[in-house]
Amino acid sequence: MLKHHPDKKAAAGRADDDNFFKCIQKATEILLDPVKRRQFDSVDEEADVEPPSKKQLAKGNYYKLWGNVFKSEARFSKNHPVPSFGDDKSTKEDVENFYNFWYNFDSWRSFEYLDEDVPDDNENRDQKRHMERKNANARKKKKAEDNSRLRKLLDDCSAGDERIKRFRQEANAAKNKKRLEKEAAEKKAAEEAKSKKEAEEKAAKEAEEKAKVEREAGKKAKEAAKNAVKKNKRVLRGSVKDANYFVSGDASAATIDAVLGDVELIQSKVDPDEIAALAGKLGNLKVADEIKGVWQEEVKRLVAAGKVKETDFKALN
Repeated sequence: MLKHHPDKKAAAGRADDDNFFKCIQKATEILLDPVKRRQFDSVDEEADVEPPSKKQLAKGNYYKLWGNVFKSEARFSKNHPVPSFGDDKSTKEDVENFYNFWYNFDSWRSFEYLDEDVPDDNENRDQKRHMERKNANARKKKKAEDNSRLRKLLDDCSAGDERIKRFRQEANAAKNKKRLEKEAAEKKAAEEAKSKKEAEEKAAKEAEEKAKVEREAGKKAKEAAKNAVKKNKRVLRGSVKDANYFVSGDASAATIDAVLGDVELIQSKVDPDEIAALAGKLGNLKVADEIKGVWQEEVKRLVAAGKVKETDFKALN
């Protein structure tokens, strides 16, 4: 300012235009005023870093090239610290934090420096208000355009970000793995349920067949026991017949009825095993006295057991 001051030039005999001095003066005012300096910085095109071209990205370091762009844009952030772009070793959390921060970017950038001059005279207030509204609308438009520009930067950057592609692939792989594990678990559960059902059906069928066999065996056993009792009873009746009903000569009908009545009485008081035992004793006897002796012994046993009275018998007592 001392070098180009109009008075200094006049003293040196130079009558140059003082416009250059006015430019220096205006620049100094801006640099010394924090508000005006921020207004200028927000539109300083020399400080902008252009996004990398496809050719640059094909040859250069993707993360370094884009990192320089967002490092330049970070000067407009109201919030600090600003997440760095990172590199190919950045974690999923770091990458998500970066994009979340920038997609919700809060910029202090303003465009007042580009406002058209507002007349200072008080005589044209309407024109002054008109220019103020015009400038406000222009700033609003530039702000919207800048937000769109930043959004496009992010979209272009994220579209080629191999980390995002890798994270998606890993997420899909994990999702597919989880799905396959779930399907495998469901298949295994279904197979186990099927096997269990088949085992239960097989066990039920085997139990039913076993019960059927047991029923048939029991039925046969009962039939055999019944037949054995019938056979043994025939032996008992046959024994008294072989003994001629314990009389000499022809036995009368009354004698036969009396003897058979006693035999029936004894048979009704003993169980099948006792009938079998009695038949075993009588089966091989042929002598009438011996046969009668066996019957009398049986009568005594039943009387002693209280199952019959001696007076209940007509021929075998």
